[in-house]
Amino acid sequence: MAYPPALQALAFVVIGCATWVIIQRRKTNLRGVLPPGPPGHWIVGTVIPKQHPHREFEKWVQLYGPVISFRQGRELIVIIGRYDVRHPALHQIHTIIFPEAAVEIMEKEGASVADRPSSIAAGDTLSGGMRTLLIGNGERLRKLRKALHSQLRPIVAAEYQPIQQANAQYHMLDLLRDPTNHMMHSQGFAASVILSLTYGKPARTLSDDPIVQEVNGGQTNLGAALVPGAYMVDAYPFLRYVPGYLSELRRQHQIELELFKSQLDNVREQMAANKDMRPCFAKMILERQKEYGLTDNEAAYLAGSMFGAGAGTSASAISIVIMAAAVFPEAQVKVQKQLDRVVGSGKLPTFQDEADLVQVTAFYLETFRWRPVSAGGFAHRATKDIIWNGYVIPAGATVYGSHWSIARDPVVFPDPERFDPQRWISADGNTIREDLKVFQFGFGRRACPGSHVATKSVFINTALLLWAFRISQDDKKPIDTLAFTNTANAHPLPFSVRFEPRRDKKEMEQLLRET
Repeated sequence: MAYPPALQALAFVVIGCATWVIIQRRKTNLRGVLPPGPPGHWIVGTVIPKQHPHREFEKWVQLYGPVISFRQGRELIVIIGRYDVRHPALHQIHTIIFPEAAVEIMEKEGASVADRPSSIAAGDTLSGGMRTLLIGNGERLRKLRKALHSQLRPIVAAEYQPIQQANAQYHMLDLLRDPTNHMMHSQGFAASVILSLTYGKPARTLSDDPIVQEVNGGQTNLGAALVPGAYMVDAYPFLRYVPGYLSELRRQHQIELELFKSQLDNVREQMAANKDMRPCFAKMILERQKEYGLTDNEAAYLAGSMFGAGAGTSASAISIVIMAAAVFPEAQVKVQKQLDRVVGSGKLPTFQDEADLVQVTAFYLETFRWRPVSAGGFAHRATKDIIWNGYVIPAGATVYGSHWSIARDPVVFPDPERFDPQRWISADGNTIREDLKVFQFGFGRRACPGSHVATKSVFINTALLLWAFRISQDDKKPIDTLAFTNTANAHPLPFSVRFEPRRDKKEMEQLLRET
């Protein structure tokens, strides 16, 4: 009996894929023992949950150990799930303490995991191969990160503080006027700051601005595409040739690219009309485009993705601060006592007070740990065999440093589900601990270059929020602290809180309007 050609072709592909998987597994086994992990189908591999996979990974880490591995199709995935490897599962086998998992693999072996795995869906298709976050290690990445670092390194980031201070004060005024829409106001703050830094926009930008809405939509699409297992094409590359399979991602890319190009063109036109245009990232990129060797599309994407990533993550982090303050009133009160002692009521907290406001810093650091924005981390690619604790992470493996799991290491963060800002403060009570780190912004050479700007935004908003308001839950609408979007950079789902002014409202308004 003769089978139809299409069925024969499909059978050939299935057999070929199965053979390839078997060969690759045998090659890996010859190189060493893989870290343990959950079982999976011999062809398909381990099924990754569609909703919040990082939470399931944490269950696997608790079961199998601080570093786990599993396969999905042709891809070997390794999850770094603990800061420190003094893990109960290892204590049963080993008597010595091994180097910290996250630090040893993701930081000290940073050069070996600085690459990114092939990302057909989110990287090649949705981003056109131009998004810095997803570009593999090499010359192209170096030139893009060099441009980013020139404007985001700490000494330059300090120059942005007046913009952040002014917009944070506008944020508080928005909350006084309309506390119900607090999440929208957080988005407005973040958008205003990043639009100013990126494109030199002097006016305050509202969260319902069409540009902000379009960029946020693009970030939502990106976040959904980056969730592990979201697109099977990354595990089975031949799917990219299936007609129509990636058409929606291609359409989304064109919309995003046109938006980014239009914003860069606006800056170009302003520069032509006004040589004294205020400094911004896009202006610098255009002035030094040849020096960095950037095409027009690369320049547009570099500026645009900086805005998209910075605005979305900052807004989410600020909303998480508000959530934590409402759910943990005792922790909120400790911050407010220090604010009252250091700042008082006759002036606003500013960046000049930062060194004395360790409770503010400890509070937002604990929110980074408790509900990390990039909960699952982003994919790295091992470029050489990494031997750790008798296991091999083979070259070519996809490696995730799971922020969610690392921040729940019970050895480093005792009682990890407890919200405790005091864990970040040194014994003298006056400084932040230097021996403790939160990996909110990634690892090693792939750490977010905008981390300095982002943390300053979160600091000044945390200080002003808890100086100005007593934040509490709405008794009729309790907060679900696990209700987040199912995206790579997660955002809290809408929640209700109460903002009670801690000071005379008119006096606060007068202080907040002074810039």
